[in-house]
Amino acid sequence: MKQLFLTRRAFIVGWAIVVLSALGFVWPMLFALARAATLLLLAAVLIDIVLLYRLRKGISATRSTTARWSNGDENPVTITIHNHHGMELTVHVLDELPVQLQKRDLSFTGRVPAGGSITFQYAVRPAERGVHAYGAVNVLARTLMGLAERRYVAQAGQEIPVYPSFLQLRKYELLAIHDRLTLAGVKRVRRIASQAEFDRIKDYIPGDDRRSVNWKATARRGRMMVNVYQDEKAQQVFSLIDMGRTMRMPFEGLSLLDHAINAALVLGDIALHKDDRAGLITFSNKVHTHLRPAKERGQMQRIMEALYAQHTDHAESDIEQLFIEVERRVHQRSLLVLFTNFESVSALRRQLPHLRRLARKHLLLVVFFRNTELEDDLGAPAADSLQAYTRTITEKFVHEKQLVAKELERYGIGSLLVRPEQLTVNVINRYLAIKARGRL
Repeated sequence: MKQLFLTRRAFIVGWAIVVLSALGFVWPMLFALARAATLLLLAAVLIDIVLLYRLRKGISATRSTTARWSNGDENPVTITIHNHHGMELTVHVLDELPVQLQKRDLSFTGRVPAGGSITFQYAVRPAERGVHAYGAVNVLARTLMGLAERRYVAQAGQEIPVYPSFLQLRKYELLAIHDRLTLAGVKRVRRIASQAEFDRIKDYIPGDDRRSVNWKATARRGRMMVNVYQDEKAQQVFSLIDMGRTMRMPFEGLSLLDHAINAALVLGDIALHKDDRAGLITFSNKVHTHLRPAKERGQMQRIMEALYAQHTDHAESDIEQLFIEVERRVHQRSLLVLFTNFESVSALRRQLPHLRRLARKHLLLVVFFRNTELEDDLGAPAADSLQAYTRTITEKFVHEKQLVAKELERYGIGSLLVRPEQLTVNVINRYLAIKARGRL
């Protein structure tokens, strides 16, 4: 669909002619000047329209981006405008972003040379998984006279699926491949050799643990040799993701559920790199997804597809249903990483009997979230009695979170109270510590 508009410049000239005509009542000679200006304006507008409509398709526009977007990350988008006219044009581009992004003022302006093109780039940071549908790329083109403007519409209805943060996944994957996870904040944990599997004997290099020196091999070879141990393989690691109403809370533009999903994705990938088997269970008041643990590389794609479709509901989470599912279908001792959120000790105690039953047969780690907005507010001094009262209530909520962690530890259940933005690194650190110490 193509539309024609008169520009602001044309209206300004028109109003100037009207003023000139009004002045003609005082000075009649100005009527002739106004009449000539009107004819000149009409002729100029007509020429501008002819120049713009001389070609049936004078402007073409394409929007290009990745086949899918990574949730919570910056995803690049490029708009390319091609000018098929034999003259330079000025273009004003308005891109209709998906409604989920809540942005309506994205526009670009530039000059396109005759027969050439111009490129505009921007990035989007989605905060919801699912399909994001674009509107149209609207291009308003005008000649150097700038009296008329022709509208072109392209790329309407383009759909982009938004997946869990695979960009974050790739970052950790590359660091894991090159054994450089420390660059992302992952700590090195000294392995307890007696709890690990013997791998091979190698030459000693500075930095190796001298306690692992193999003296027999050293005597045979005439140079210092050390034993190399590796973590036990084929252990099961489950990410248990709570999709109840408490995971709806937003932090840093993402819901707690999305933070948990992104961390679970990276945890599954690191587990596969450690030759463990990664599995997944999502639940709220019932179990929604159960993905059996496996260690082939295709498992990551299955986890990605399963997490892509998960959304919070407003149901009260029922860990008893989770326990029944684990008891019925998970028979090997496994590491269960439960992503949930407890706001108070009373909320924990309602679920505590089921958590203790899970911890009897499996190694359970409960991951829940600090309320960073409340904690950040504690840094500001109270200016009046109302703020002092608010500060006291805030301190109570923060203290409740710490009591939840202590209550879990009291019953031998691992806990991880973490800021949402530090979730992935902290979960990986705890998983690697568990592996190194042979607790699983």
